[in-house]
Amino acid sequence: MTPLTRTPHDPPALVLVAHGSRDPRARVTVDALMERVRRLRPALTVRLGHIELNEPLLPDTLARLGPTGTTGTTAETEARTAAEAEAPAAAVLVPLLFSPGHHVKHDIPETAASAPVRARVAAPLGPHPLLVDALCARLAEAGWRTPRDEATRRVSAVVLAAAGSRDPDSAAGTRRTARLLAERVGVPVVPAYASAAAPTVEAAVRALAERGRHRVAVASCFTAPGRFATECAKAAPWIAAAPLGDHPALARLVLHRYDQALGHDHALGHDHHQAPGQDDALLPGHPLTIRPPRTLTPAA
Repeated sequence: MTPLTRTPHDPPALVLVAHGSRDPRARVTVDALMERVRRLRPALTVRLGHIELNEPLLPDTLARLGPTGTTGTTAETEARTAAEAEAPAAAVLVPLLFSPGHHVKHDIPETAASAPVRARVAAPLGPHPLLVDALCARLAEAGWRTPRDEATRRVSAVVLAAAGSRDPDSAAGTRRTARLLAERVGVPVVPAYASAAAPTVEAAVRALAERGRHRVAVASCFTAPGRFATECAKAAPWIAAAPLGDHPALARLVLHRYDQALGHDHALGHDHHQAPGQDDALLPGHPLTIRPPRTLTPAA
């Protein structure tokens, strides 16, 4: 695989980290999001890597950002390795995931640690008000209208469908997103999961019906179509929103996480309604800086 030519003055590449899916629509959707991010920041190198199932896999994407050659004497190799260890990050990995879980805490950092470049792992996309902007827009496209009268409000609710994780921080992040969404739509929002956590979307819908809430919409907290998004949508008793895809708010959020990992937030501009640090409290405290592996000199 041919490495990408970069200079020391280039900003770190933004690497979108998608989970991967056997659904062919997933890659098309993520590509569209990547193109929207590029249009928002034309001077920035933007690449894609998958955790599994689709190419390019994340290790291959990071390899392309690595140095073009490794020849030279042992002393030159050691000097180059030391210089790389002190150099700024060559890439910022932005997970297309919506809460901190195993992939964010373990899989992605471990892959970055074994890459030939220094990399930082940004926080996941949620919880954040920009995520809620995208969720609300997709709900509106599906036909959701916030009830204006009290009688309709009492029978309405939203189920926030997410992938699910056994990590308690992941569930806490999804609950926070549900609370932010509830403030916007004016009715209760119940988090539900496609796997590894409870309740399922079907169970959440059933529990809401038992409390007299039959006008229930499902909000899709997924980047792209796939098995989980499809199964959650099928459980909707009324309307189901589409995955977030290349919604402009999601693209802005990707760039916000990139800037945040580098210590600046200029991508949001002056029109964002979030105070610094607000709604990020449930996320890992600081982006991870991953150094490339040290080159070992074979024993004589």
